[in-house]
Amino acid sequence: MPDQLVYAMEVFLNGLMAGVLYALVALGFVLIYKASGIFNYAQGVMALFAAMTLVGVMEGQVPFSHLINAVLGTKVHHFGWHLPALIGIVSTVVIMVVLAWLVQRIIFKHLVGQEPIILFMATIGLAYFMEGFGDMMWGSEIKKLDVGLPQGINLWIDETTYNIFDYGFFIDNLDIFATIIAAILVGGLVIFSQYTKEGRAMRAVADDHQAALSVGVSLNFIWIMVWSVAGFVALVAGIMWGTKSGVQFSLSLIALKALPVLMLGGFTSIPGAIVGGLIIGVGEKLFEFTVGPLIGGATENWFAYVLALLVLVFRPQGLFGEKIIERV
Repeated sequence: MPDQLVYAMEVFLNGLMAGVLYALVALGFVLIYKASGIFNYAQGVMALFAAMTLVGVMEGQVPFSHLINAVLGTKVHHFGWHLPALIGIVSTVVIMVVLAWLVQRIIFKHLVGQEPIILFMATIGLAYFMEGFGDMMWGSEIKKLDVGLPQGINLWIDETTYNIFDYGFFIDNLDIFATIIAAILVGGLVIFSQYTKEGRAMRAVADDHQAALSVGVSLNFIWIMVWSVAGFVALVAGIMWGTKSGVQFSLSLIALKALPVLMLGGFTSIPGAIVGGLIIGVGEKLFEFTVGPLIGGATENWFAYVLALLVLVFRPQGLFGEKIIERV
């Protein structure tokens, strides 16, 4: 087998795993958009805030310690405990649910019926508020996140592929576990959306708020539920990306990677987010591998956006999005 084909197979596998993580981030956008028509610009900051909160809870860090010490002249930083990862994750989930309730009660409850651009601007304000609030609460330094996921090259895959192709594939254990966890979560969200009473209610609210209200669906409950699920998705995404590259403020930029996935798959389609993520993940890796060396490299920074733009030219609603027809 030609060496270039073997290398391309390795790149393809890494692209698939990156694509699943892109799809996971995009799902947070899709869930909120389907239920409320809000494009949540703050989804990436939610992932950052969830990861920062998880590290702070696990390490027993005192919230707002820098502010407390500056005002009171104290030197408190930690409570003196270190919690197991599972307890820290459960505690962070509770915090994200409370955050979802506050967002709904304080902000979006008062913006029902407003124009989409107003709702979008509200999520921009929410994003910057959460970023600054997280900075004050947990500090801005880079944090190491360790929830027990294995890292480093998978030796079994390396040895197996070496015996077959005379070339060992470099596949990171963290990428494998992240892909499995993300795939399980994505599958669970698809089942939840399609086959549960709450999922059907969510779709009903997305189609027509007034019609959903007329049959007894609670908008407040649905929106709190959706923001809670989106917060949980953000937590999982924050764990995966935070474990890989550390918890830092650039983590919030993962939302930008989800935008071409949404444009490609469609803003209202959960399957579209999955397929779009896989196409973007594999496409950018293979394009960098095949074309990148010919044009100077660094194509992963822009390939996804160019591909999404080409799709939008011919299919503005995306590959799986619903075509919207407005009568005038």
